[in-house]
Amino acid sequence: MKNIHPVFDQIVGRAEKEKILGQRGVVLWFTGLSGAGKTTVAAQVERSLASRGILTQLLDGDNIRTGINSNLGFIEDDRRENIRRLAEVSRLFVQCGVVTLACAISPTLEMRAMARQIISPEDFIEIFIDSPLDVCESRDVKGLYRKARAGEMKHFTGIDAPFEAPLEPDIHLRTHEFSVGDCVRTVLAALERWGGRKAFETVNKHENRRP
Repeated sequence: MKNIHPVFDQIVGRAEKEKILGQRGVVLWFTGLSGAGKTTVAAQVERSLASRGILTQLLDGDNIRTGINSNLGFIEDDRRENIRRLAEVSRLFVQCGVVTLACAISPTLEMRAMARQIISPEDFIEIFIDSPLDVCESRDVKGLYRKARAGEMKHFTGIDAPFEAPLEPDIHLRTHEFSVGDCVRTVLAALERWGGRKAFETVNKHENRRP
């Protein structure tokens, strides 16, 4: 590491990029069991934000595992590294002023705390997509729970690997009780109330511009 010399002082800074975009970067971190509805809700939140002219990027855990994390398995160390890399990528996007939606089971309190610290607590909104295990299994179109219960998949969260529910998530969505639309509206309303961290606290696009 002694031959690595970061050049953060030489690149265009976050504030300037946010001014160009007219928005503030933030990470919406969706956590929950497989089948709880993380990507489903996040995708609709992204569409709603995009319709308001907000630049977004959705980082889905399964997609990430087919690319930069394709060399990782599902043992504890690999799962932690999976979350670390996802958090680092999310941080890069938020430093560009992009509203980033990261979807990953991220099963332990420690993993999510690590992600929050990598990204920065001020830029991290934890969204717990909460659904009972039996409901998640009923939505299992990929047959993953069936394989896990049959012993064909090891270290599967909710079956032979634990999921530690967030103690105080910033947003708690019970997808078995409310529709996707209701969940999306809850997220958008929470963002609008966010104060200094909200996604809609935009920088003045017209500052220093001439008609």
